[in-house]
Amino acid sequence: MEQPRTRHPQSRQRPQPPLSSQSALADGPAVYGVRPPARPGRPVPPVVLALRRLPSPRLTGLGAGLFASVAMVVIGTLDWLLLDGSPVAYGLLFLPVCALTALWVREADIVTAPIGVPIAFAAGIVPISGGEGGLGGQIMAVVTSLAVHAGWLYGGTLIAGVIASVRKVRQMGRRRRRPRPGPPPSASASPSRR
Repeated sequence: MEQPRTRHPQSRQRPQPPLSSQSALADGPAVYGVRPPARPGRPVPPVVLALRRLPSPRLTGLGAGLFASVAMVVIGTLDWLLLDGSPVAYGLLFLPVCALTALWVREADIVTAPIGVPIAFAAGIVPISGGEGGLGGQIMAVVTSLAVHAGWLYGGTLIAGVIASVRKVRQMGRRRRRPRPGPPPSASASPSRR
C-alpha cells in the first residue's frame, strides 16, 4: 500500500550570477521599488513655493476661455466704475488673467489658451471703451480701443503662448520618459501539441 505524500516538492531555484558593483548600484533601487534618496539641490525660490500653493484647477478649453472672458468683463466693469475706465489698470490686470488661463487649462487643451485670451480682452474692453451714439458708435469705440491698446493685447497673448508652450514641451518630455509597453504576445506562437 502506498502512502500519500505529505510534503510538496520544492522547486529548484537557479543560482543568480553575481552583479557587478556598478550595475548593482544602478539597478538595485529600481528592482525593489525603492527610490534613491533625493539629491540635495538648489533651494526652491519663495516665488515658486507661493505659486505651488495656489489652486490648480484643470479647465477645459471652453472653460478656460469662459473663465478669461468673465474675469475680463468683471475687471472692465470694475475699472469703469472705480477708476473711470483706466486702460493701464485694465491692461495690467489682463496679464495675470492670461497667465492663470494658460496655467489652469488642462493638458489636452493647452492650445486654446492663447486663442481665448484675445477674445476675453475684446469682451472686457466694451465697458471702458466709452462709445456713444448707439450700436455703431459702440462698435467703433471697441475697435478703436483694441487698436490703441494692442500692446496689452499682444503682451497678454504672448504670456499665454509662452506658458502654454513650456507646458506642452514638459508634457512631451514626460511622455518620452515613460517606459513603453512591450509588443503584445502574438497569437501565432502557440504551444506545440504532442
